[in-house]
Amino acid sequence: MRHWRAYLELTKPRVVALLVFTALIGGLLAVPGVPPWRPLLLGLAGIWLAAASAAALNHLVDQRIDRLMARTAHRPLATGALRPTQVLAFALLLGVLSMLVLGLGVNALTAWLTFASLIGYAVVYTAFLKRATPQNIVIGGIAGAAPPVLGWAAVTDHVAPGALLLCLIIFVWTPPHFWALAIHRQDDYAKANIPMLPVTHGVSYTVMQIILYTLLLVAVSVLPYLIGMSGLLYLAGALILGGIFLVYAFALRLSRDPTLPMRTFRYSIVYLTALFILLLVDHYLPFGHYTL
Repeated sequence: MRHWRAYLELTKPRVVALLVFTALIGGLLAVPGVPPWRPLLLGLAGIWLAAASAAALNHLVDQRIDRLMARTAHRPLATGALRPTQVLAFALLLGVLSMLVLGLGVNALTAWLTFASLIGYAVVYTAFLKRATPQNIVIGGIAGAAPPVLGWAAVTDHVAPGALLLCLIIFVWTPPHFWALAIHRQDDYAKANIPMLPVTHGVSYTVMQIILYTLLLVAVSVLPYLIGMSGLLYLAGALILGGIFLVYAFALRLSRDPTLPMRTFRYSIVYLTALFILLLVDHYLPFGHYTL
């Protein structure tokens, strides 16, 4: 039982759940009505397996620094609950199953895009960018922003501008989301010698970047309305949610409350979840899609 819990922890269930949720929204938004259930469900299963595989590989690559950081010291490899060979075998098994499900049960496009995202996160970001540059989360963020495109491709077997716009929203959301956590865990990252932005450039500079990216995020979040992908219901909700995010961002500049970075991080998750729910509600409810 203990080992099963350790394997489950390898998959980072909360993070992967958010990724699969955005993939689901991408799949539902891809067609006017109800999407075909088989490619949608198999696509979500394959995306989950790939995301879980990438998460397990992240544990494997980061095992040394995980032992040094309070946030990650409880992880299975850091505590010795699992051996590296077990984690590698588990990650490879999930990755192979993902490709089989997507390649045989969905379509080749989704399989290849998902594989590229897995490599982008587990290898390009975790093994290289994370240790190479304070812009790691910006450059590597494209892998974490891909799930809506994957869900869209699973249903339609192509990638449309709307899918890329969903990806762009998550891509711009990622830096203020993760940098808020990085401020909260600045000492941890410094101890592990990871060049996160607060460590290399200081908290004040990082907060300014959070503000700038949040302003950009609010602007990008309006684009679905401007291109006719959504209506007034979404627009109003996006502006309200973005306004609250900006309040948090500017509060980081004006307040020294030590709990504020973590509260900003938590709100960023609420923000993205609510924004995608608004897109979905607007997509299906007749009164939601009215435009000016």
